[in-house]
Amino acid sequence: MLEKLPEVVGQVLRNTRAGLEKIAFHKVDLRNGTGAIEVKSLAFSDHAPIPVRYTADGEAISPPLQWSGVPGNAATIVLIVEDADSPTPEPMVHAIAVDLNPAEPALAEGALKSPDHAGNDDLKTGRNSYLKQAWLPPDPPPGHGPHRYAFQIFALTGSDDALPDVPGRDDVLEALEERAIASGCLIGIYERDNTIKVGGAEIAKELPAEAPADLAPA
Repeated sequence: MLEKLPEVVGQVLRNTRAGLEKIAFHKVDLRNGTGAIEVKSLAFSDHAPIPVRYTADGEAISPPLQWSGVPGNAATIVLIVEDADSPTPEPMVHAIAVDLNPAEPALAEGALKSPDHAGNDDLKTGRNSYLKQAWLPPDPPPGHGPHRYAFQIFALTGSDDALPDVPGRDDVLEALEERAIASGCLIGIYERDNTIKVGGAEIAKELPAEAPADLAPA
């Protein structure tokens, strides 16, 4: 959808970003638990580009995820995916999945429902920022620069029965504050290709030098 946004808008908003410090991983201070869970993907490495296949410019399906290091006393797992660089006051939510089984430390490619993909009906999902129970594929404004998408895994004690049937970000943050015991985060980068086509050839556009100054791991 945002690929049709005039690139000048993205350039004007280039330094307007929610901020990495506002993602759930940093807002919920677990101290001893933070970073205890290792989150990986077979599709991309930490702080590496997300393949187009998983974005709004490709097939728009959710990427595969794996995690390890979940504490033995964890009762449930929560996934929340946020865009730390969305031009909004708070990070944009791209997916929420709750009540994941700690004994099954992975989500397959396409497990989350998306516009053209049915996904796994057994997953209990929450609302993304478009109020849909689905994977919202990376869709940064043209000209806005690189966006960091945080795939965050949290281990919780207790049951997710206390969460609403379709939890939103605030519901998840409240549950994390009360019950999270460990967490992990994988960052994927996506930036729209800033090129124009002239007679079939692609020519790179000049863009401002500014971009997130803290693209290195936090």
